[in-house]
Amino acid sequence: MNATPLLFLSLVLLAASILVAKKQPDIVVIMADDAGYSDFGCYGGEIETPVLDKLAYNGLRFSQFYNTGRCCPSRAALLTGVYQHQAGMGHMSRDRGIPSYSGTILPDVPTLAERLRKGGYRTMMTGKWHLGTEPKQSPIARGFDRFYGTRNFIDSYFTVLRNCQVYLDDKEVLPATETPVNHLHPDREWYTTDVFTDYALHFMDESFQKHPDKPLFLYVAHNAPHFPLHAREEDTKKYRGRFKDVGWDKLRRQRYDRMVKMRLIDKNWALSPLDVPKWETYDEKMRDELDLKMALYSAIIDRMDQNVGRIVDKLKAAGRLDNTLILFLVDNGVPGTGVHDWRGLFAKNDRNPETRVDNYEEWGRLGGWTSSSGRGWANLSNVPFRMYKRYTHEGGVATPLIAHWPAGFKAKGELRHAPSHIIDVTPTCLSAAGLPVRGMEGKSLLPVFAKDSKTARTLYWEHEGNRAVRKGDYKLVAAHDTPWELYDMSQDRSELKDLSKSMPGKAKELRLLYEAWAKRVGALPWEQVLVTRKKKTKK
Repeated sequence: MNATPLLFLSLVLLAASILVAKKQPDIVVIMADDAGYSDFGCYGGEIETPVLDKLAYNGLRFSQFYNTGRCCPSRAALLTGVYQHQAGMGHMSRDRGIPSYSGTILPDVPTLAERLRKGGYRTMMTGKWHLGTEPKQSPIARGFDRFYGTRNFIDSYFTVLRNCQVYLDDKEVLPATETPVNHLHPDREWYTTDVFTDYALHFMDESFQKHPDKPLFLYVAHNAPHFPLHAREEDTKKYRGRFKDVGWDKLRRQRYDRMVKMRLIDKNWALSPLDVPKWETYDEKMRDELDLKMALYSAIIDRMDQNVGRIVDKLKAAGRLDNTLILFLVDNGVPGTGVHDWRGLFAKNDRNPETRVDNYEEWGRLGGWTSSSGRGWANLSNVPFRMYKRYTHEGGVATPLIAHWPAGFKAKGELRHAPSHIIDVTPTCLSAAGLPVRGMEGKSLLPVFAKDSKTARTLYWEHEGNRAVRKGDYKLVAAHDTPWELYDMSQDRSELKDLSKSMPGKAKELRLLYEAWAKRVGALPWEQVLVTRKKKTKK
């Protein structure tokens, strides 16, 4: 072959690569905090989420997408494409003197923001970072051009708690205060879900105006609907009274039936048993109290959905919605500690008021571990699964994933049943951007966007000694300091029929896989982590 055809082919490929580069999508990743698998309308819930529903019905919903079971580990895995222990966040944001439990993303582990910025993206984040509080660990230090939010946890919506100060980029703009100011809109009350969106829109406008040729990456990490139960009055009114005459027993069955009809779950998977008292056992006063808590929880999610709508509207007005990859997911399931609330769990140090209807004014805006939906409503949020946040059973690690990208895939309203994991987010975003995907445990989901996959995957979990491995249809799982349980996920994703004794060979196979993985990534026995922590504290 002479040089002319080769030259022509090279020019064609170069032109094609330039064309692809010009069409790099904008990328928006939105993460909710402590929400259940079935809390959203498009996943069977009765809470009104029309914006997320529309994204789902014009995009894709994943039925078997997983997180890590806890906030910090999920955030680390999402932003790195590796398991949290490999990223340095085997537990929470405290350095335990072990590389895999360093309390932040290790310096030599690149983040999605760092990779995308090198690939030409304008990167921005709002909300809850929770991956290290030191300047060298901040979002700005780890690849984001703009940031508004807290480096730490939040645990409040109307106020800023101690050690949870708010930053604009790397400048502290709100210390701990009962009366924070929305500097973009001083006339509006400061409420996290709204303010985080205000700054997201501000950063988007800035990017459109000052960097019109650059694609953007926006990561919005809401604290909604994480406790405490702080909701706007107008949103709460919509839901007040909806749950009192129905209760969690009937609502769980109604969600389950809707999910089967939606084909999100298989009718052969039984609804997990209720592990709190039946609704009929409560008197009128307690039912009213519990109704208020579920109304508040629902209102928080409703407000988050409204704010997702503001971002969608901004993209649409800019003519960029069609070529924006939007991903929505949750960091972990709903916590199940306390049947009705947190109250009474910390009796020795508990100075918070009881969370009754008649004293709502005392606790309705009180930050910290002051109020929650409680385990009864968590039973509803995590339908049809059992167990909760922190655990590696399905109730702790199953999350919705909504993907919307009209220019990227043709499917509308379809389901994807391929088991996938939060470690897949970074390689998926990089693949969508046409950038290299190297050195990651996760896999790009672009092929799954195009067509559902039946390829078996092996996925792993560990948090506080709660552990699991899933290979194909079989999942081996255990709570801390308890024996392994084995389940056939194709027949029993509710994890009710333990097969470990009837299939010891399969249980051993998966246990050996887990042990090899734990050694490789640095997932240590929880007792060993605790001992190391005590030794370091004494020093």
